[in-house]
This record gives sequence, structure tokens and C-alpha cells, in this order.
Amino acid sequence: MRIMRRTAPAIFLAAILIFASVIPGQAKYASLVMDAESGRVLYEKNADTRNFPASLTKMMTLCMVFDALERGKLTMNEFFSTSAKATRQPASKLGLRLGETISVRNAIQALATKSANDVAVVVAEGLGGTERRFAAKMTAMTRKIGMRKTTFRNASGLPHRGQLSTARDMAQLGRRLMQDFPQHYKYFSRRTFTYGGVTHKTHNKLLKTYQCVDGIKTGYIRASGFNLVASAQRNGHRIIGVVFGGRTSRSRNHIMTRLLNDGFKKLEYPAYAKASPKPKRRHSKRTSVRKIKKTAARSPKGPVVWGIQVGAYKRYGQAYKRATNVFSKFPRYLKSGTVEISELSKRNRRSLYRARIAGISKRQAYRACRILERRRIDCMEFSRRNSQVAWAQ
Repeated sequence: MRIMRRTAPAIFLAAILIFASVIPGQAKYASLVMDAESGRVLYEKNADTRNFPASLTKMMTLCMVFDALERGKLTMNEFFSTSAKATRQPASKLGLRLGETISVRNAIQALATKSANDVAVVVAEGLGGTERRFAAKMTAMTRKIGMRKTTFRNASGLPHRGQLSTARDMAQLGRRLMQDFPQHYKYFSRRTFTYGGVTHKTHNKLLKTYQCVDGIKTGYIRASGFNLVASAQRNGHRIIGVVFGGRTSRSRNHIMTRLLNDGFKKLEYPAYAKASPKPKRRHSKRTSVRKIKKTAARSPKGPVVWGIQVGAYKRYGQAYKRATNVFSKFPRYLKSGTVEISELSKRNRRSLYRARIAGISKRQAYRACRILERRRIDCMEFSRRNSQVAWAQ
């Protein structure tokens, strides 16, 4: 009894230290948007920072299943058996009992929709013998498909200090899943999954709230924050977005929505891709005239750039379409210029997008407007310093 009393606190303290080493105080934010067709990165922030992937891990678990199916080592109608280890997994899980079997088809749906941790272990043991051996095979697979900074230690994504990945790697994994296994990608689009008379709903709320999203996977543990890999298709373009370290599922989805919207704009309207940072806030009414004059005096003066404005619109796409249309119809006067969309913020917080063609001479600007006005096309000359760059193509 004395030995137990002395060792119990030490064991408890060791457990706390191990747990603390696995669960850091705060997840690191990272995000990336990729063109699924070309693999070109449209946006990134901390994309190579290693974070805990959480249940995004199951994307690779499913990749291993799909690979086994394609190579004929597995069929949809085969069954996996549940071990004691699988039954001990924490939620989210399907609640499989010891010795219970589950088909490959149902296992796939349970991983993609329910994100069941017990099923992840069942699959790992069924394909690798042990989960540890299966995780080693997962890591080996990452190197084959170009995921250079990812290591797996389990098949579920539950906390482990060595289970790390990056936003760039997860985008690459999502892309490979779509390209290599298009016939199986549909499982990531399922909103519900029914097993044993119980219907389980997907954790990916963007499948309902964002019309163009058709997959892929969410993930959460305390150490990672709220993670998400999402894919969306619109107007012939498909993009993949990745968010690591969201503070809540709602804020993560909001960030992803903004990233996807911006990604589509960059593909559909190339000028948007070269957008400059938003201008600084204007001086408040309390700012003295003297202070404004001092600031203006210190601002750098670049060469004067001339151009024409052919309209102002409520939407970026309308302005871009107008400017490119005018640019293509009058190359004789505008060939040396560049399509440029300039945002004008109004006091009611609504923006107008000015359709412009910049980079021409003063003479060309006045001459072009005379020609356009004869064609009953609104036109106005403008000039600015070169340091004031707008969204240019």
C-alpha cells in the first residue's frame, strides 16, 4: 500500500507532463487556396507551418483505402473486425462493439461523414495489422505524393506530438484525392450517413451554406483548433481551400467562405490577382489640417500616370468586364495601357468599382475619351501618382 501511495502522485505528474507536451496552449493559424487543376497557389499564409491535422488525418486514411481498392487488394464488400483498442477510442465514434464487423463501404462513409475514430482504428488494423504500422505506411505515402512536412502516428488524428502537417500538404492531399480517385471523391460530399438505424450528419456545414462546396473534411482537437479542407467548383474552375487553427467552427467557416470567394475572383477576373493591399483609413474629422499637410509633404512622389475611366459599378465583375471590353475594342489608342479596377469606398460602407485603363500618355487619354464619347461611351480622363496602385492586370 505504501508503494502505491508513493508512486501514484509520480505517475499522475508524469501523465500531466506528457499531456501538456502533446496539447500546446494555442494552435497556429494557417491557410492556403489552390487552383485544383494546375496546383497553382492563389493565396497562402503560414502555409508551411507544421500543425496538428486532427481529423484531416482521415483524408489520408481514406486515401490508403482507395489505393487498396484500386490495386485490387480490397473490395467494397469485404468486412473489417473491431478490436478492443478500437472500442476504447473517444468520440467522435460509431460505437462499434468488440468483434463487430463493418463493411469497407460503410467504413468509408463513417470516416468521411461521421469522422468516426473507432472506425479509423478498425481500418488501420485491417490494412496494416496494427495502427502504428498503418501510420508508418501513411507517412510513406505522403512522400510519394509530395507532402514533405507531414508525419502520421495514428489513423484518426487524435492527439500525438508527432502527428503534424501543413496547409500546403493538406491542399496537395485534397488535390490528389480528387485526381487519383474521382470515383470515390463523392463520399466527401455526403451530408448524412446511416448505420445501425442511426443517421449521422456531416460536420462540414459549408456543404449546406456555400453552394459551390462539394467536400472535403473537417478536423478538431484542442491542440489544433478548428481545421477544414474544402473544395468548391464554379464556372469551370475548381479550387481547394485549407484553414488550420480556427477559433470556432463558425469563424473557421467564415474565413473559408472569404478565401473561396477571393480564390474564384482571382481565377475568373485575372486583374483581381494583382490587387494591392487596401488603402489606409482616411483621417478622421478631428485630424488637423496642419497634420494632413505634414503627412502629404512626407509622402513619396512617383511619376504621373494617366488613364481613362469608363464607368463605375457596384460589382467588381461588372467593372472588369466593361474595362476589358473597351480595351479590346480600341487597341489603337489603348494598347500601351493596362486594365485597372479601382475600389472607391463610400461613407455608407458600400463600394464602387471604377473601370479604368491606366498607363497611357496624357495625349492618348484625351484622344481616347473624344473617340469614345463619339461612340456614346462614358469616358473621363484621370491622372495619379504611380505609388497609388489599384487592382491591375
